Amino acid sequence: QVQLVESGGGLVQPGGSLRLSCAASASIFTFNVMGWYRQAPGKQRELVAAINIDSRTNYADSVKGRFTISTDSAKNAVYLQMSSLKPEDTAVYYCKANRWNDEYWGQGTQVTVSS
Repeated sequence: QVQLVESGGGLVQPGGSLRLSCAASASIFTFNVMGWYRQAPGKQRELVAAINIDSRTNYADSVKGRFTISTDSAKNAVYLQMSSLKPEDTAVYYCKANRWNDEYWGQGTQVTVSS
C-alpha cells in the first residue's frame, strides 16, 4: 500500500509564501501523475497542480504564476511552492498519486492565509 505524507502547511500572511512537501513510500517513477488538490470549507475538492511522468505540468487558473509543482526523485517527493498567497488559498491541501487505475491520497495539511 502506497503512503503519501504531506507537510509544510501553516499560517501565513497574505502575500507570503509556503512550500508543501509530499513524501511517497514508493518511487515516484511508478506513478503516472502526482498532484496537489485543496478543499476549502463548504467547497468541493479541486485540482491545484499536477505533474505527469513526462514532467508536464498543469495548474488551476487561480494559481497560475503563483504556484509551482516539482518533484525530487531521489527523495520520492513532490512539492508545491506557493507564493503571493491570498486568503482564498486557505484550504486543506492534499497530495494525490495515480498509478494506472489506482489512486492514493495523503492525509492533508492545513494552509491558512490570514493577517
